[in-house]
Amino acid sequence: MEDDEGKITYGARKSPQYGELSDLDQQVWILRGQTLVTVPRSNTVDPVTVTVLPCKYPESLEQGKGIPIYLGIKNPEKCLFCAEVDEQPTLQLKEEKIVDLYNHPEPKKPFLFYHTQTGRTSTFESVAFPGRFIASSKNGQPIFLTSELGENYNINFNLNIGA
Repeated sequence: MEDDEGKITYGARKSPQYGELSDLDQQVWILRGQTLVTVPRSNTVDPVTVTVLPCKYPESLEQGKGIPIYLGIKNPEKCLFCAEVDEQPTLQLKEEKIVDLYNHPEPKKPFLFYHTQTGRTSTFESVAFPGRFIASSKNGQPIFLTSELGENYNINFNLNIGA
């Protein structure tokens, strides 16, 4: 849901919001095998439908970093998840129902991202790995976590809820 200034707002909800994500190069997210990759938007591309639900217990997380959200895809139902692989924070997809994460009695940090919106662009910082952001790079490459906030990767995305 957007307010009058185009900002995405989150209220108490029991079901996810649905939308579409694209980076500033107009690349959309698609599922290739078990991996989310970015490809240029076109009439022949069917982007994944992203699912978004705010954390039920934001007060138990760091304040001032953005709105903690669970982020997933609708079909097949999976959620983005941050784990350490070979001593590196890694972004993965895991078979989880976003509503189950939301209803868990405490925040599930590996599945949470601080959503910050500036104008019409959004960033998604890992709660489990502070300073690591969801990023995209070249056409056909997987989305991933980065701490490099320079010009090599896109960490700014357009989140279009209700797409």
